[in-house]
Amino acid sequence: MQMFAYLQHLTLGLARAPGRLTAAALAGALLAACGGGNDAAVAPAPAAARLMGGAVQGGVAPTVQAASTDEAYHEVVQRIYIAYFGRPADPAGLAYWAGQFRRAAVPATLPGLTAAYAGSATVRGLVDSFGASQESKDLYSGDNDEFITAIYRNIFGKEPDMAGKNYWRGLVESAAITRTFAALAIMAGAQAEDIDVVNNKIEVANSFTAAISEARLNASYNGNDANASARTMLGMVNAVTTVVDFQPAVAATVTTLAPAGYETLVATGKVLTDIKVQNTGAAQTSVPVTFGQIFVKGQLLPKEGLAGKLADGSAVALQMDVKATHDDGSVRHAIVSGVVPKLAAGQTQVLTLAKSGPATTPSTVTPQALLSAGLTGSVALTVNGVQYSAALRDALLTASPVRWLSGPVVNEWIAGAPLKTAAGAVHPHLTARFGVRWYNGLSKTARIEVIVENNKTFTAAPRNYSYDVNVQIDGRAAYSQTGMTHYHHSRWHKYLWWNPAGGPAVHLRHNTAYLIASKAVPNYDQGIVTKEAALTTLASTALTAAKIGPMKIGALKEYMPTSGGRPDIGPLPSWSVMYLLTMDARAKQSMMEVADGSGTWSIHYRDDATGHPIRLDNAVNKMISTHGNLNHRGPLPVPRCANNDWSMCSTPYTPDTAHQPSMAFLPYLVTGDHFYLEELQFWAAWNPTGTDPGAHAGKGLVRWQQLRGQAWSLRTLGHAAYITPDTHYMKAYFNNQLSDNLEFYHTTYVTGNPNALGVYDGSGPGAFASEQSAPWQDDFFTWSFGYLAELGYAKAEPILRWKAKFPVGRMTALGYCWVEGAPYYMYVRNTTSRQIFATFAEAYAATFKEGAIKDDDGNVVTHPLGLPYLTQPCGSQAQADWRTAAGKRTWAKGQMLGYAGSNLGYPSNMQPALAVAASSGIPNARAAWTIFANRSVKPDYSTGPQFAILPR
Repeated sequence: MQMFAYLQHLTLGLARAPGRLTAAALAGALLAACGGGNDAAVAPAPAAARLMGGAVQGGVAPTVQAASTDEAYHEVVQRIYIAYFGRPADPAGLAYWAGQFRRAAVPATLPGLTAAYAGSATVRGLVDSFGASQESKDLYSGDNDEFITAIYRNIFGKEPDMAGKNYWRGLVESAAITRTFAALAIMAGAQAEDIDVVNNKIEVANSFTAAISEARLNASYNGNDANASARTMLGMVNAVTTVVDFQPAVAATVTTLAPAGYETLVATGKVLTDIKVQNTGAAQTSVPVTFGQIFVKGQLLPKEGLAGKLADGSAVALQMDVKATHDDGSVRHAIVSGVVPKLAAGQTQVLTLAKSGPATTPSTVTPQALLSAGLTGSVALTVNGVQYSAALRDALLTASPVRWLSGPVVNEWIAGAPLKTAAGAVHPHLTARFGVRWYNGLSKTARIEVIVENNKTFTAAPRNYSYDVNVQIDGRAAYSQTGMTHYHHSRWHKYLWWNPAGGPAVHLRHNTAYLIASKAVPNYDQGIVTKEAALTTLASTALTAAKIGPMKIGALKEYMPTSGGRPDIGPLPSWSVMYLLTMDARAKQSMMEVADGSGTWSIHYRDDATGHPIRLDNAVNKMISTHGNLNHRGPLPVPRCANNDWSMCSTPYTPDTAHQPSMAFLPYLVTGDHFYLEELQFWAAWNPTGTDPGAHAGKGLVRWQQLRGQAWSLRTLGHAAYITPDTHYMKAYFNNQLSDNLEFYHTTYVTGNPNALGVYDGSGPGAFASEQSAPWQDDFFTWSFGYLAELGYAKAEPILRWKAKFPVGRMTALGYCWVEGAPYYMYVRNTTSRQIFATFAEAYAATFKEGAIKDDDGNVVTHPLGLPYLTQPCGSQAQADWRTAAGKRTWAKGQMLGYAGSNLGYPSNMQPALAVAASSGIPNARAAWTIFANRSVKPDYSTGPQFAILPR
């Protein structure tokens, strides 16, 4: 319920007794002592004045008279909402409390309000009613240390410095200020960049409240879930947030609260999101841009269109090719194209995207028109002295090309072609494909994509080939390489331009807050500031000649099953998250080189008959297996390599499901390029095939894999089902496969409910029992269901609620110490013939035994004085001292087991699972997240943020 309704019955006279500080002393303390800063310096007067909403003289706020209008109180009420609830005011609540403040004739600014608190029962009653509310108590719970820490996190988005925490705790413990006043007092004491954080939150909160009011969605901004969504949005704001850049996140949050009612807010001309077009070269004119764009559910209908506007007010005509839609019919993913009139050298133009009408009309332009304009091209391969070639003209005119983009700005066609000798002999395995993106209003402005594939599924004698390649565009040599080794069932591509000068020199920067708010990508912590050194190192190691180009794999490991923590393992790889959080060109290029290199791995099985990745949902294909031990079985060609000589299929790159990164999803999402869509589809199609066909049963079940392999395969399958275009041949297939997998897990675990811990135990047909669980792998698995639920797959939600019990229990269950919540392994039953333990206390007792306590490296450690470990209070200094003495390494109070300071440690692995668990609605989930967030030793995610996911 809303605060204004909940507290209408409160009497202003029910105030607590005045604190011990006088009004003048309190005002001085708020400005001069600690506050939200990291030192005791007094905030500069102009900044403090901006925070307080009034002039500041000599570091002490002057007396401020009451205002005469309700509107004059809006800012101070908004500050109170943020201080006590961490969220924007709802319009009705804002109006109600502004009226209450005016009628009570209280000061209308924060310094005036805090100064009046000590001497006015009326002011105390108003402020304390917020602090005494249940919502505020839920937000700020625990002992005084936890209480102050929670306030800092909510208001400033950071941990308190020791001096600040000690100062405010001292005031509370001495009763100099009450707990009901502390949040407002700490906000008023902000210093340095904390002032900017608060002021930016005020601006965003005002924007949100106005949006809710404009959309007439007051009733939808109601209840715990709605409050949590708004609180999450405001928690993204930091010291450098601008309200203009944050508008898409505000709009996305409003949409989340009430998708149907949002239509009034996104009426014609209302901004949805934006993209920054950064010039990376000299001055340019008529700059073509094309990019992929995700949209929040309910914001945009396919029948509607997009309009673009630059900062100077000039319009940019946009073409929107809708690819995928949400289940309510609104646009999920589209490819957007336009031409920016000019870009000065080094200039960045902000292109806002707003609703307009009507939708883009498909073009009648044909490939013949492109060829008539003079474009020519070919690819030639010299294999063992024999030249095979394919012409662009033949591909476009004879192969029924796929029309990928169609409209007044740009048209794109994709077509395959056989590689033939001059005598017409077709190469049995190597094929060519062309993609042509033609900006038909611009002279010789076309991007030509050349793809060479060695990936036929049912053609006998597959093998590697070595050849020289030469690509001609418009009569010139556009690309060539000698002695290229092309591995079996792999492919490569190159982007080239009709104009010899090349394409536009631009870097496109999507709106990060909007991408995250769309839920297409996880809720990564936007407060992380990626270190420049990390980006420099990434570029110097990942973007070398040895790692990029055809038949190379970018920053990935050649042997994918390599064990240990790595930057590519996680919900998204480290470089992809760096790109997401910074939109840095180096991080994006690293991500795109990996996406290009994903074609190099020998997992690409294109069905010779359909022209698409293989499907398992027919009588023949359901028997497909790519497992090496089953290479004597069909329906794939037998033997699997030419002459049964595996040296002819040798490759330095070994794929794997258990360590498989997300390589193509985000690249396709932000570019809209067809190559990356197919890469995602190839990997999703291959993942279920590496076992005996009976295991996947033609349904693509991944339950036979290692647990972490199941997690990453489900993620990749979810990506393919989510983003594949609605009309694509593979769309229903991936949706059905995902549904079949979710039904298996639901039937086996949720309905069957084999254990009370929520731990994966391998149940189901062909299962084998284990005494132990690897919680970090299980956490990957839990996250995957939470993410699928965020993507909108309702069948994942009950599985998430069951799985969430495991990470939540390790942080909150009676008899289990949360400090050991992220071990390398954990006993979940006594023997394989026994049932899973019924309680976490039993699991803890079986895993952690006196005389067998291990350190992070797995070494058994004992106390030099023989003190027992298990009797030390959980999370206490005594427990930390025991670890320090036993392990000869300093251990902090509240430090978790499992390399707590590493961004690849087991607590880091646990974070995504706890984040989605906190959104699951199961008991103690939010408490588990709070305990985890309060742990004393945390990783530095600024150099590797792939696990830095927060609850929504």
